[in-house]
Amino acid sequence: MWELARLLYPNDTKRRNAWIGLHQKRWLDKGKIAKLVASLQSIQTPDADLARKLRNEADYFASNAARMAYPKFRKQHLFVGSGVVEAGCKTVIGHRLKQSGMFWTVRGANSVLALRCSYLNRRFEDYWEGRWAA
Repeated sequence: MWELARLLYPNDTKRRNAWIGLHQKRWLDKGKIAKLVASLQSIQTPDADLARKLRNEADYFASNAARMAYPKFRKQHLFVGSGVVEAGCKTVIGHRLKQSGMFWTVRGANSVLALRCSYLNRRFEDYWEGRWAA
């Protein structure tokens, strides 16, 4: 949304913020994806690249509307932002793989992460049973 706002209003911060207020805060955050898609589709521009980006974004929101039922998710006390996932990645991956002096091959890192995820999910024995069977 912010990238589109910057492209639509590159030199007008006030209009850009107003556009975000309507499209993100009023429609996206409130789960009104159909209104958001309709608005994006209605924007006319002579800039072919911008028109393509608007079309792609509208298609993305239309195709993923079920994943953006944010009010429903919030009522279920689910997180809707990326912060929880980012913190999880930092905890699971960063804590183990990004310590001082560590260097990993992709294969080695994937192996260690599989073990770490199994351990943190309390499925360590399941991991080894699967490996043993293979």
